Amino acid sequence: MSEVALLQLIGLLVVALGVAILLFIQARFLRVVGFVMIVLGTFALIALSIPQMASLPPAEEKFDVATIKTSADMAAIGQKIFFSKGQCALCHSIGPSESARCPDLKGIGAKLTREFIYESLTQPQAYIYLDYRHEGPPKQYPARMPHINKNPIGLSNNEILSVIAFLQQMSGEPITVSPSEILQPTAAAVALAQAR
Repeated sequence: MSEVALLQLIGLLVVALGVAILLFIQARFLRVVGFVMIVLGTFALIALSIPQMASLPPAEEKFDVATIKTSADMAAIGQKIFFSKGQCALCHSIGPSESARCPDLKGIGAKLTREFIYESLTQPQAYIYLDYRHEGPPKQYPARMPHINKNPIGLSNNEILSVIAFLQQMSGEPITVSPSEILQPTAAAVALAQAR
């Protein structure tokens, strides 16, 4: 018997016990307890009838340093990281959006220097952008930017540089990140990755 089926059976037993209490017991307190059991059991049955979906973390992007020959290769990897492991698109939009929880990143590579983008990713609270999309004085955006180089996102320096290359390319600017800046993995890191 699956775990969900077992929980549904328990929910049915709770409802049945609540009905039995209401039908056969006259004490007021116990009748209230029986009614509460019926309500809670019904809610549990309804909740358990909703199909469950597995919540999986984003797919890990393979970052093969040997395949990177040009800055455009870095930008392509950065785009994959932006929409998957980096989880950037959960809050940021690329283009105007009324539902954006954080600043729009369209053209950001043309507006900000590479160093400022790096600082914004690794130390996001160093400078706080304000939301000017409404009437009155500007307000802070509702979502707080996480440190993407720390858990739970945990991008490596190579991945951060690739995201910066993507943001610059997306803005139509020359990519200032060079493939020579990508760090080669150490032998210990390669062995650890192969062991996983």
